[in-house]
Formats: sequence, C-alpha cells, structure tokens
Amino acid sequence: MDKTVADLRKDYTLEGLSELEVDLNPFMQFKKWFDQALAAQLTEPNAMTIATATLDGKPLARMVLLKDFDQRGFAFFTNYNSHKGQELAENPQAALVFWWAELERQVRISGYVEKVSETESDQYFNSRPASSRLGAWVSNQSEVIESREVLEERLQEFKSKYENEEISRPPHWGGLRVIPTKIEFWQGRPSRLHDRLLYSRLDNCTWKIERLSP
Repeated sequence: MDKTVADLRKDYTLEGLSELEVDLNPFMQFKKWFDQALAAQLTEPNAMTIATATLDGKPLARMVLLKDFDQRGFAFFTNYNSHKGQELAENPQAALVFWWAELERQVRISGYVEKVSETESDQYFNSRPASSRLGAWVSNQSEVIESREVLEERLQEFKSKYENEEISRPPHWGGLRVIPTKIEFWQGRPSRLHDRLLYSRLDNCTWKIERLSP
C-alpha cells in the first residue's frame, strides 16, 4: 500500500540540547553548529530560507545562501531591485531558517535588516567567479522575461563589454545583513518532544535563554 503524505514521519534520536551545554552567546552557538554541519559534509549547509513581507503584510519566502556571519549578524548578497530587495527596503525585517536534516537540527532567526557596507559588497563581489559577476549584470532579478534567449543574448553582450576590463559591481547589487533580535536552536527528539532554546536580545552584549515547549 502506497504511503500518503500524512504517513511520512521520522523519530528524531541523535542528540539533545541542554541549557547547561550551549554557549551564552548565540553567535558562538551558531558557529559550533555550523562547523558541525560543515564537518558532516552536508550539501550547502549555508542554504537558508529567508522570509520577508510587503508593507500590507503579504509574506514571501525563498532560499538564499549565507555568505558571512559574525557578532553583527547574518549576511547574504542579492540584487537590490529583486522582489526581496524591494520588500526589505520597504519593510526591513526578515526571518531566516536553516534546516540540517541529517543532524536533526533547525535554527530560526528573526530581526531587522540593513545593507552591508560598500566595501564589504565590493570585496565579496570581487571574490566571485567571473561568470557569477557577469550574471549579476545580466539578470534583472524577478522581472518577467520572454525567453531563456534573452539571458543568453545579454550574457554575450556583457562578455563583450568586459572582455578586456575588470568586471565592476553593479550599483543595484550588494549585501544585506539580518541583525537578529531572536535566535532559536531546535534539536529533534523522540516522540516529537523536541528541544527548543530561544535566545532573545536584551542589549548589544546580553541575551536571555529560555526553553520553549515543542
């Protein structure tokens, strides 16, 4: 008999998550988990869902790649004219979700968003392969196009334009940083009684840790 969607289930048994073991600093706790995801050789452990909302409250979500994190927050790069770029310009709040299935772990982050510095955007842009730098010029992200050929033709145009010169960063392309006010670490446990520890920012240096019911 074929399984239905409702029949799909998995009991989580790998590890627990204790208040006595986590770092008091959520960024250090994230680094610990992220390093473990790297060590486990997960596919794109820096992949994350980012959810935004329009001014009238319509939510949208998509996958992006984390490209930097430190005590300031979690940074990714995008076309500022894209749907998410426009939404964040109007309503600079976002939520992130990391899902590391093989480790039975999830991290949820919410906070406000600001652009990274021009220097940071330039540094990351210049570190990208030439094909990716050209792609930032080619794609008017989120706009309707007639066909794939539109992209191929624009790619050839920009290849010719930058054939003998450095590929500069488009003014509409750069980094955004999510500055968290809350970070939740979720560890799957048996019987759906998962461990959930929520860090809430009290000030720039202090976080409150609370256990949430699963």
